[in-house]
Amino acid sequence: MTIPSGPRPDTRPLPAQLPPLESAPPGGNRRARHRIAGLFAHPFGGRTAPVDPLPAWGSERRTVPFARELAAFGDRIALITEDGTLTYRELAARVAETADRLGPGRRLVLLAGANRVGALVVYLAALSAGHPLLLVPGDNDSTIDSLTAAYEPDVVAVPREAGTATTAWSIDERHPASAHTLHPDLALLLSTSGSTGSPKLVRLSHENLQANAESIATYMDIRDSDRAATTLPMHYCYGLSVINSHLLRGAGLIVTGRSVADAGFWELFRTARGTALAGVPYTFDLLDRVGFDRMRLPGLRRVTQAGGRLAPDRVVRYAEAGRRAGWELFVMYGQTEATARMAYLPPRLAADRPQAVGVPIPGGSFRLQPLDEPDATGAPDTGELVYSGPNVMLGYAESPADLALGRTVEELRTGDIARRAPDGLYEIVGRRSRFAKILGLRIDPQRVEAMLERHGLRACCAGDDDALAVVVATGDTADVDAAWVRRLVADECGLPARAVRARVAPELPRLATGKPDYEAVRRLTRTLREPSPDDTTRTRTGRATTEDLCRLYAEILDRQDVTEDSSFVGLGGDSLSYVEMSLRLEEALGTLPADWHTTPIRELRHPGPPPLARPARRRRTLETGIALRAVGIVLVVSAHIPVFLVQGGAHVLLGVAGFNFARFHLTDAGRRRRVRNLGRSILRIAVPSMVWLAFALALTREYDLANLLLANSLFPQDNSDPEWRYWFVEALVHILIVLTALLALPLLDRAERRSPFGFALGLVGLGLVGRYDPLGLAHVRFHLSPTVVFFLFALGWAAARARTVPQRLLLTVVLAATVPGLFPGGQPLRTSIVVAGLALLVWVPVLPSLDLVNRVAGVLAGSSLYIYLTHFHIYPYIRDHSPTLALLASLVVGVAYGSVATRLMRRVPEWLARGRAVPAPGR
Repeated sequence: MTIPSGPRPDTRPLPAQLPPLESAPPGGNRRARHRIAGLFAHPFGGRTAPVDPLPAWGSERRTVPFARELAAFGDRIALITEDGTLTYRELAARVAETADRLGPGRRLVLLAGANRVGALVVYLAALSAGHPLLLVPGDNDSTIDSLTAAYEPDVVAVPREAGTATTAWSIDERHPASAHTLHPDLALLLSTSGSTGSPKLVRLSHENLQANAESIATYMDIRDSDRAATTLPMHYCYGLSVINSHLLRGAGLIVTGRSVADAGFWELFRTARGTALAGVPYTFDLLDRVGFDRMRLPGLRRVTQAGGRLAPDRVVRYAEAGRRAGWELFVMYGQTEATARMAYLPPRLAADRPQAVGVPIPGGSFRLQPLDEPDATGAPDTGELVYSGPNVMLGYAESPADLALGRTVEELRTGDIARRAPDGLYEIVGRRSRFAKILGLRIDPQRVEAMLERHGLRACCAGDDDALAVVVATGDTADVDAAWVRRLVADECGLPARAVRARVAPELPRLATGKPDYEAVRRLTRTLREPSPDDTTRTRTGRATTEDLCRLYAEILDRQDVTEDSSFVGLGGDSLSYVEMSLRLEEALGTLPADWHTTPIRELRHPGPPPLARPARRRRTLETGIALRAVGIVLVVSAHIPVFLVQGGAHVLLGVAGFNFARFHLTDAGRRRRVRNLGRSILRIAVPSMVWLAFALALTREYDLANLLLANSLFPQDNSDPEWRYWFVEALVHILIVLTALLALPLLDRAERRSPFGFALGLVGLGLVGRYDPLGLAHVRFHLSPTVVFFLFALGWAAARARTVPQRLLLTVVLAATVPGLFPGGQPLRTSIVVAGLALLVWVPVLPSLDLVNRVAGVLAGSSLYIYLTHFHIYPYIRDHSPTLALLASLVVGVAYGSVATRLMRRVPEWLARGRAVPAPGR
């Protein structure tokens, strides 16, 4: 059966102006009165007063009150999505309908969690009807499969299909009555942090969920007028606590799966008049990139942070930004085993005590358990932090038999080493379980991370056998020398350098929740083994494993820091390596999603057919951009010989260059990293071009220094042919240099991130000014001038950013209206070739193809720049004998030069890294 959660008659479109955030009617929020009122104002250092006993959960079936009493908030808006809104009354009706479908008898329900209305409805239905719920990541099929196999749920609820926030969820009833013995207190099962997919689960009770939601709502003063965005995964306890605490108070939830780096997120947040944002440290990295501190968000009341330590200087910076803008920063501390939160730092203290996690939440208390062995700090007032409160879990489950257990844990030993400061605030100083014994020395990886942070480096460290694994993020700083990092860490820890394995990576490996992935840190620092013949066979037959794909990325991009969380653009891939990568991946996987270049490797691997199944014949496709590059360069060379005189190929290639520019360079990476990657791409084009031109100058004397420096169009020239042969390379390099300089400006960088299509459309408008040249900037060959042809590059850029039919129609109209008249004498065929080629780029992402066609097109497209460079000095010696042979020879020589140049230029990032390595202190 299917849980309907898409647009229905009772789902109203999201109005441009939402109704006023009125208060609830008198008494409308009585059921959420603070059962723990008065505990908010406890002294910082002492234990809180004991919490009043919560009312009995009912003599029949125990449920969670906030999920059961949604209808009490009537017509207040409960959920806001891009597709519409849902009131509490409407939400309660859907929840009740779904609860009926789950049946009268208690059953174990597995829910594929996601920030979608359908998932929320099933979640609340299970809690309101007393069905224990196993909440798993909805975007991870392997986790769903492994936990389904381990726990044999009675009901499985998964999304019917990928889609919007209102995607429907389907219910698969596997057992009419529960196959398990379920303890009456059991309400929710969650994976512990970092153990997604492991059979070890946290058992939470109805009381845990209600008490923690009330405590959070109390100390954060959540009101029924608040509206919080779902910025974190629902299956993650922090993300779930945002949902619970706001529903408890009758507040609104802005339900979205978009990232805070997505302009669409902020459009929805502003329209919905959002008041609350939650984030882990990685979320704040993204907020920095999009210029959050300069955003105008008049409704924002609070920003919350948990899920790991945020550097004290960043806490201060965000606290001060909040003070200026009128919102509060809540730094919090918690664990899944405590339902969500255990401590919070009062906002008024954030700027002065940024290193502290704060005080226990209302209803909870801390004590420090003396350590069994001396702590590395040697401080007398430290110990393992132990928490008590009504939100402490029932215990762990490691098999279905454990679902019958009641409470097995009375207090929570957090595993964190903490100290209580004289002002009563608690500070986390280490992690007991992360201590590693390496060559007999006790090493605290957290202290190593803090040390590297003092040197301006973001790092993750983990013990691995007899070595310390360290991954340092290059991020937006200068490139980092791994050898220097290894020496620095070894000296700090008193270890030999051989006991430290260091790697640099564009970003730190993270789990889906945004927390560090320490297992990935260990994998990343281990040397990739050489591929075996079996590995090659799997890759060639469409049955590649994730490890096979990692080796493939490492081979093509010449990187040693590839992990399953890496993506093509994240590893610095560009249009020159894109062709080979896409064709090899299609060979390895069979099919590729349109956004494969930004997709992590672990999400690309498709399961192959069963071992005894006969593999189905794969339908091959070819990306339109690759096809246009291959056809375009053949048209260019054949027109110059000529074999057949069909012009326009070079102008189409400019549009494709703009398309690839947007796809590969305008990523979520920080501004400095974007600029650095762009600089490397410019070098990969300019250096091979200048080398070849130097060779041609020595050979023919047809060029001058301006040609050699790719600056011919910047100086007065006559109309002789040789001087303008390389106009395309000049135009491309000039355009990329100017755009790099513009995107280096913080203001323009933020503008492009906030409105990707609007920014590209603005550049199209600017390009059209150059197209018609009112200022007389074009040189003697008008249609070859960089200022004139830039509009084609901008149109390609906009094509990559177009997401809707109206946007594509607009680009098509601009294309059809502005290309005619570009070429001398009209040249209708040339005009038609350019219009048709770029229209394909706008409307058709892939073309049907064959294996042989893909191989040939891949070679030609990947070598198109080098074929363009070399062909002028190949075909003149052959065309009089055979124009066709001249064409083939030109293509072959270009491919050969491209192979050599590519191998050499792949070493440029390494050379740059060595030249800009972070110097050791005192150097």
